[in-house]
Amino acid sequence: MPRLDALLALNLGCSKTKAREVIDRGRVRDAAGAPLEDPRLDVPGARLPFAVLVDDEPRALVAVAHVLQHKPVGCVTALADARHPTAYALLDEAPLFTELRAVGRLDLESSGLLLWTSEGAWLQRLTHPKHAVPRTYHAALARPFRAPPAEGLTLEDGHRPIITAMEPLTRAEAHPALVAPDDAASFATITITGGAYHEVRRIFAALESHVLGLCRVSFGRLALPKDLPSGEWRTIDPTEV
Repeated sequence: MPRLDALLALNLGCSKTKAREVIDRGRVRDAAGAPLEDPRLDVPGARLPFAVLVDDEPRALVAVAHVLQHKPVGCVTALADARHPTAYALLDEAPLFTELRAVGRLDLESSGLLLWTSEGAWLQRLTHPKHAVPRTYHAALARPFRAPPAEGLTLEDGHRPIITAMEPLTRAEAHPALVAPDDAASFATITITGGAYHEVRRIFAALESHVLGLCRVSFGRLALPKDLPSGEWRTIDPTEV
């Protein structure tokens, strides 16, 4: 059960000392306008998100945050990068912004569903290989791919990807978040349970094709909403995964 000072510090991105100072100065009130004067006040989980006013601005205090983002092409999955814009910077208005960490990665030229969380255990459950959480991608290809061998595919470094589904798509069937050039000759959907470096791109290269555009459309049971604009995000409940 978090205390008010710890919860406030978490949500304001400040120290608990600073949070207690904000409380002591009467700058925090409940939703009805009554001052919250005790920094040691316990906030039961049933009351989260905890609605307060800080300097008369409404705040919904949370203990953990999970975010689904539509990552654009042209930004990297990083907290900071000297050369490229980051997907993280697009989350600056998200709850617990300073605590968020990416669940897996999408490379610079890939778009689509990117999850962020402040909870380490949730991140571990989604990304550890033993849980085999499926990820589905739509790809625009330079040419049709050949069928994987019946005994399974082995990439050039010896990695054997676990492909649970793979089939051609039409351009009309591809997710609208897929950035596909006009000269794309073929489209495909692929579901894997791993997250190795450039895994999907390397799979199609091994199958005598070449990825021109790549978009992650789902991660576990979470799907990228077709109406979520590029660069935008929404909060999610952990029970959705």
